[in-house]
Amino acid sequence: MSIDEYINQIKKMIDDLKAMSANLGLANTGDEYKIISELFTYKFLNDKLLYEFNKREDEDETFEDFVDFAPINIAKMSKEHLVDNLYQQQNKDNFNQILDEAFLEVNELNKDIYTVETVSGQKKNLFEPLSTYIRDSNKELELAKRAINIMAEHKFTNIYEDGFDYFSTVFEYLIKDYNKDSGKYAEYFTPASVADIIADVLYDNKAVRNVTVYDPASGSGTLLLSMANKIGIDNCTIYSQDISQKSTQFLRINLILNKLVHSLPNVVEGNTLLKPDHLDPENPDQLMKFDFIVSNPPFKTDFSNSIEALKADKYDRLFAGLPNIPNKKKESMAIYETFIQHILASLDENGKSAIVVPTGFVSASSGIPKKIRKKLIDNNWLKGVIHMPSNIFANTGTSVSIIFIDKNKSDDEVILVDGSHLGVKKNLDEGQRTILSEEERQTLIDTFKERNEKPEFSVLVNNESIKENNYSISAGQYVEIKVVELVFDIDERLIELKDKYLSIKEKSIEIDSMVQKVLGETSEKSRI
Repeated sequence: MSIDEYINQIKKMIDDLKAMSANLGLANTGDEYKIISELFTYKFLNDKLLYEFNKREDEDETFEDFVDFAPINIAKMSKEHLVDNLYQQQNKDNFNQILDEAFLEVNELNKDIYTVETVSGQKKNLFEPLSTYIRDSNKELELAKRAINIMAEHKFTNIYEDGFDYFSTVFEYLIKDYNKDSGKYAEYFTPASVADIIADVLYDNKAVRNVTVYDPASGSGTLLLSMANKIGIDNCTIYSQDISQKSTQFLRINLILNKLVHSLPNVVEGNTLLKPDHLDPENPDQLMKFDFIVSNPPFKTDFSNSIEALKADKYDRLFAGLPNIPNKKKESMAIYETFIQHILASLDENGKSAIVVPTGFVSASSGIPKKIRKKLIDNNWLKGVIHMPSNIFANTGTSVSIIFIDKNKSDDEVILVDGSHLGVKKNLDEGQRTILSEEERQTLIDTFKERNEKPEFSVLVNNESIKENNYSISAGQYVEIKVVELVFDIDERLIELKDKYLSIKEKSIEIDSMVQKVLGETSEKSRI
């Protein structure tokens, strides 16, 4: 199955599940996304198990024996749990109970590995009974039958070899219905193009072992998965925290399908700012330090009820302070500024980080953004900045930039790359988006990594120049504009036009003289 075929099937299955939910009165409810994500999870685990079983080395090995000895990255299911077998039982009067019991039994078979823990210590299983999500008991059987028919119709095979974000399409396709306000904490979606740029720039292709990769607002895990697949899934361990149940569910299944099951115990559902869960095992009063941190934190949201608790932050994170609480539009609070400070406090002394920020952050003349930039420059931690095109995100038109941090940086120069003019605007299912071509993505990556200066595109600026310019790290304030060449071109053109004008005027005089002469001779003949 090609990627395009896979994406089309994903969208078709979502549409089918949405139609099912609408007919059952669940459209655009919190329960709808839970039903959809749960059925996707069950379907993908089912298909991956069958995929692995069909390519087993010992063709004489029974399904039961294969499941008993399957590695941890393959979910365990009994034969009666398989979608096709459940499909054959849908005409039974108690089929809704049969399906619910299958979900619970799969939970039990995988409970030691596939549970996710909240910051309060609660263990969350993979599945809830479908009956949990519907209030009308008379519709439980209809829900179960429709669900199994949709799962049986779609086949996801031959997509499990190359690691990628299996659920980015689900998340993006659902966002337009379940996240219309686009500022909700931890419901941001990072496009694959941005994730690829971050992974390629942040990782220098030097072989590493046993490194840690962290995202404090991980969403469905797009950035984490890009980094893990770039570094090598056997060479790194993933750590994440996210307040969203939806995001955590997608991240969990992404790790399973990407053979990163060893990182599942590090996936935490909870509020990173108020209660960070990843702490130093030897000193629980200090944050754990990470080799790589990647993050696209929420930009704006109302977290005014957390401010007082954060003022007493015991982890010494908030050197630049906390955003003010506006009298109106509390949802405009710049929560990303607090996340950046958390990231800097969580980064190892030799660590590297990439953070997506609103482009306004790079040149704000005062306040928390300037204090953060000052710390980055004064400590020589800022590696560079890439300005991205507007509308590159599905759920916000905000212009964004990516700041790259390297605490082990050796020179005192910062590369600033202006990619804001790149890409082509296209109307997609989720709205208008700016799409970067593969060539454009590679240009951004190569320019940054090779630290090339290109007129009107990229420039190297030393720390002293940045300090003198109020710590601005906006490429537009440093990139050379070819004014001299422009003036030269204009002057040359004016001279050229002047010569043409004089030539035309001279010919005009000659022609006028000839005309006058002809007219004079004609007049003389008329008199004769």
